[in-house]
Amino acid sequence: MSATGGKRARAGAGSASATDIGHEIGERNIRIFNFDIHNPVFIVSAALVIMLVAGTLLFLDQAAAFFAALRVWTTATFGWFYFAACNFFVLFCFGIALSPLGRIRLGGKGAAPQYGYSAWLAMLFAAGVGIGLMFFGVLEPVTHTLAPPLGIDPADAGTARGAGMSAAILHWGLHAWAIYAVAGLSLAFFCFNRGMPLTLRSGFFPLIGKSVWGAFGHAVDIVAVLATLFGLAVSLGFGAEQIAGGLQYLFGIPATTATRAILIMVIIGIALASVIAGLDKGVKRLSGINMALAGGLWLFVLIAGPTLVIVATIAQAPVDYLYYLPALSNWIGREDMDFLRDWSTFYWAWWVAWAPFVGMFIARISFGRTVREFITWVLIVPTVIGIVWMATFGGAALEQYFADGYAGVAESVPELALFKMLELLPFTGAVSAISVLLITIFFVTSADSGALVMDTITAGGKMDAPVQQRAFWCVLAGVTAMALMLGGGMASLQALTLAVGLPFAAVLLCMCAGLLKGLLEETR
Repeated sequence: MSATGGKRARAGAGSASATDIGHEIGERNIRIFNFDIHNPVFIVSAALVIMLVAGTLLFLDQAAAFFAALRVWTTATFGWFYFAACNFFVLFCFGIALSPLGRIRLGGKGAAPQYGYSAWLAMLFAAGVGIGLMFFGVLEPVTHTLAPPLGIDPADAGTARGAGMSAAILHWGLHAWAIYAVAGLSLAFFCFNRGMPLTLRSGFFPLIGKSVWGAFGHAVDIVAVLATLFGLAVSLGFGAEQIAGGLQYLFGIPATTATRAILIMVIIGIALASVIAGLDKGVKRLSGINMALAGGLWLFVLIAGPTLVIVATIAQAPVDYLYYLPALSNWIGREDMDFLRDWSTFYWAWWVAWAPFVGMFIARISFGRTVREFITWVLIVPTVIGIVWMATFGGAALEQYFADGYAGVAESVPELALFKMLELLPFTGAVSAISVLLITIFFVTSADSGALVMDTITAGGKMDAPVQQRAFWCVLAGVTAMALMLGGGMASLQALTLAVGLPFAAVLLCMCAGLLKGLLEETR
C-alpha cells in the first residue's frame, strides 16, 4: 500500500467510508423534471424558503414587525456568542497555518492548482466581499469616525479617525475572512483529500462517521442552504440600494422600493446568463473584469483625491487596526452597545451566514493549494486589500470632511456615500457610472456564485448537476430578496441573517474540531 493510501486507510476508516458515503449520496438522488436533486435537502430547503416568501408577501405589516423584533432579540441575547466564535476562528486559522499541518496539500502531494493567483484572488472577491466594499468602503470610515466606538470622544479628531477607520476594517478584515477560511478549508480538505461530497455535512465525518448521512447531516445541509440564501439576499439588497441610489444620482430615477425590486429582477436575469455560461466562462470572466474595474477605480481615487493623505492613511491604518483590535474584539464591559449590536454583531452573523456560500465557492477553486497557502491567500491577502480599499476611499472622504468642510457623505443616505465622495473629484459623472457598472457586475457574480453553491448542496455535493437547478436557486434568491425588502426592507433581511447565522455558527465550531482531527490523521 502506498504512503498516501495508508494515511487515508488509517483516517478513521477515512477513504473507504467516505467514498461509500459519496456513492450512497449519489444513489439517494432522485430525478424530477430533469433535476438531479438530493432528497430531502432540496425539497425541504426550497419548501421552507417558498413558504417564508409567501407568508411575507401575504402579511407585509406583520412580517415587518416580526423581523424588527427578531433582530433586536437576537443581537441582545446572542451577541456574546457571535463575538466568542469569530475570535476563535481567527486564532484557529493562524494556529493551523503556523503548525506543521500547514504543509498538507489540498488534493494530495501531487495536486496542481487549477487557477493562477490572479484569477483565484479575483474570484475570491467576486464571491466574497466585493459588493459590500463598494457599499461600505466610504460609509463606514466616515460613520464610525463621526460616532466612534469604545466611548471615544468624537471631538478628539485624531483618535476618532484612528478608531473609526479601525472599526470599519474590523468588519472586513481578519474576522470576516477567518469565517470563510474555516468553512472553505474544511470543505476542500474532505472533498479533495478524502473523496467526500462537497457539502457541509462532510466536515462532520471525523466526529460522527456515517451518521453524517442521517437526519443530522440533512439538518446541517438545510441550515447551510438557508444561511446561504438569506446571506445572499442581504448582499443583493445592499447592491440594489446602491445601484438605485446611483441611478437616482445620475439620472434622477426615484430610488423607491419598486425600483430596487425591479433592479433585482433585471440583474438576476443577467446572472442567469452567467449561470448558463458556467463557472469558467461566467464567474471567472466577470471576476477578471471586475478586478480590473475595481483596480482602476482605486487608482483614480488615489491619484485624483488627496494622494498624500491617502498614502499616509494606508500606512497608518494597519497600525491602528492592530492597536484597537483587542478592544474591538471584546464584548465585555463595552460602553458602545449600539455599535456592538447594530454593527459588529450583525456583521459576524452576516459573514457566518455567507460561510457556506463563500466557503464552498472558495473550496471549489482551491484544489492544489497547501493549507498554509490557502489560509494566507484567503485570510491575510484579502484583509490587506480591504485595509487599502477602506483607507483610500474612507480616507478621501474623511479628508473632504475635515479639511474641506464638505459634509456630503455624512449627510447623505448610506447608498449615496460613494457617489457623494466622488462628487468632489474630476469626471464625476463618468466615474460614478463606472461605479454603478462595477456594483452591477459584483451583484451578478454574487448571485451566480450563490446559486452554484446552493445547487451543489441540494444535489448531494455533485458539481455537475443540471444547469436548470442552478438557475432555480438563482431565481429563488432574487425572489426572496424582493419579498423581504417589501416586508420590512433591509431590516428584514438583516434580521433573518442574524437568526439563521446563529445555528450555523455552532456548525462552524464543530467543523473546526472535525477539520483538526482530519488534518492530524492526514499526517500519520
